[in-house]
Amino acid sequence: MLLLKASNLGFRFVLELCALAALGYWGFKAGHGILLKVILGLGTPLAAATLWGLFGSPAAPFKVGVPIRLLLEIVINGAAAFALYASGKASLAVTFIVVVIINKVLMIDCLGTVKKNREI
Repeated sequence: MLLLKASNLGFRFVLELCALAALGYWGFKAGHGILLKVILGLGTPLAAATLWGLFGSPAAPFKVGVPIRLLLEIVINGAAAFALYASGKASLAVTFIVVVIINKVLMIDCLGTVKKNREI
């Protein structure tokens, strides 16, 4: 069970990187002109990573409640899926969202198991 938990945490990190890559891909596709492509392609994932680093990550300097953290996850992952869809990658967008949801459900189950083990 410990291996499953560690694997799911590692996979969650990979999904976070995929979200940043999707936002960057969209930025480079959506921008008109090289300057706007670079600004959107680098700025959008940088803004998402900054928000996540400040408020959502486990080591975030500004701790927020679970509802706000969940909302932040929904916004960032939703934006990544929308970015893929807007870039013409609809099937990839759907796949990304489905995998994120499965990962989140497994995270909740893993956290519940961890909490139960701590009470013993």
